[in-house]
Parts: sequence; structure tokens; C-alpha cells
Amino acid sequence: MFYSILEFLQSSMVTPVSFGWFHILAIIIVIATTVLFVKKWGHADEKNFRRLALILWCILVALEVYKQIVFTFTPEEGSIVADYSWYAFPFQFCSTPLYVIPFVVFLPEGKVRDACTMFLATFSLFGGIAVMCYPGDVFIETIGINIQTMVHHGSQVTFGILCAHRLYLKGKFSLEHFLGGVVAFASLVLVAIMLNISIYHALQANGMDDTFNMFFISPYFDCTLPVLSIFSPLVPYPVFLAIYIIGFSIAAAAIFGSVRGLERLAITIHKRKSTHDTQTDMD
Repeated sequence: MFYSILEFLQSSMVTPVSFGWFHILAIIIVIATTVLFVKKWGHADEKNFRRLALILWCILVALEVYKQIVFTFTPEEGSIVADYSWYAFPFQFCSTPLYVIPFVVFLPEGKVRDACTMFLATFSLFGGIAVMCYPGDVFIETIGINIQTMVHHGSQVTFGILCAHRLYLKGKFSLEHFLGGVVAFASLVLVAIMLNISIYHALQANGMDDTFNMFFISPYFDCTLPVLSIFSPLVPYPVFLAIYIIGFSIAAAAIFGSVRGLERLAITIHKRKSTHDTQTDMD
């Protein structure tokens, strides 16, 4: 029974290419979903927003469990081979919504919840946009994994923009709140560093040489991220970490500034339209 389920879960397809039909379809769906979510839940009360965030989190968790099963169990000639792929451990930068969204769902209003929401509206949004625009090697031959990665990264874009919109309407899309998002990011980086060191030594102690490189900042493995991979072998590890944190913070700041500018532009256009409509009615 489990063997048949695994075979189904690992159904294959031709590996999608960047800006091929599969990728373009995913982008179109993400854009349409984002517009729908902002329109429907942009002004929703906190209870409904939290409910939406919880539903999204459950979907992401379910898809992540599927991903872990696929990368752990392989059906081979009537038997099942189990071999966990440590490189697929779910604590990469783009996996952070799995851990941050529950804070948005369950925490009361306050600085910590605002910092988590800002993280999703800037850092996580940047990660989603980066992968949706440049998938790189995220596509493989497994249909379900390709769907999972597009749903996961697409939701980072959709939910990130929704969070940014709601923060702006509340007057919380400010530099002060952005710095809270930076603190949230730095905290996650610290967790990644501790995992990289502890699990690396645990694997080594058990005679395993698997790659475990969360956030791609392990001191034991090369960073393979674009641009950052250039600095990794050239500078001491603490300097590389500083470059990593500053680089991601600058990218998130660019997202912050862009969203803030677009929100202001949208409000200006709306006010002008309202003024024009009022004058037309008076005429």
C-alpha cells in the first residue's frame, strides 16, 4: 500500500525550465491570487486574517511533510529504501514562514508579532520574489515537488504583500517596525548557525558526511547562493556572515521602500480619482 502511494507521490514530468509554460503559469496564478487576497483580506478584521494565516500555514506544513516523505523514501523494485536527505532539512531561508506564521496567528498584538509580520512582508517576500523570478535549480522531475515549491514560494509573495498592505494601513510600515523585522531575521540566522554546527558534528560522529547547510551559511560547506558564493571562499567566516546579514537586509530594505512607495502611489491615485468623481457629480 505504502509502496503504491510512494510511486504516485513521485510521479514524474519533464523538468520545467525557467520561464517555460509551468513557470509562467505559476507566475500568473500568483499574481491573480495576490490581487484577490489583497482585495478580499486587505481590510479584514484580525480574527479573519489570523484564520487565513492559519489555513495557509496548514497547507504549507502539509506540502512540506509531502516533500520530506519524497526526499526520504524511494520505491525500488518492490521495496522501499529509506535514506534521509539532510540537505532538504526544512530550515532554509525560504522555509522560515513555516516557523514565523504561527507567531502571527497566535501572538497578541505587540512588538514581537509586528516584527514577525514585518519579516514576512519584507525578507520573506524578497525570498519568494527571488525564486519566482529566478527558479534556478528548484525544479526537478517530480511533479508534486514542482507544485510544492511554486505554492510555497508563491505564497511568500502573496502573503508577504498582504502583510505589507495591512501593516501600511495600520501605520506600522515604518523604519522602526522594519528594524524589528531585521531582528527577527537575525534571530533566524542565529538558529541556522546553531543547527549547522550541532547537526554537522552529530552526523560526523555517526560516520555520515551528508551536506547540512541551512541558510547556506554553514562554516563547513561552501555557500552556493548567487553573489554571496563569490565572497564565501575569500573572507573569514565572521566577515561572510556580516556580508550575508547586511546583504539580505539591504534586499529587504529595497522591498520595504518599493512597497511603501507603491502604497503611497495607490493612495494618491485613489484620492485623485475620488476628487475627479466628486467634481463630475457636481457638474
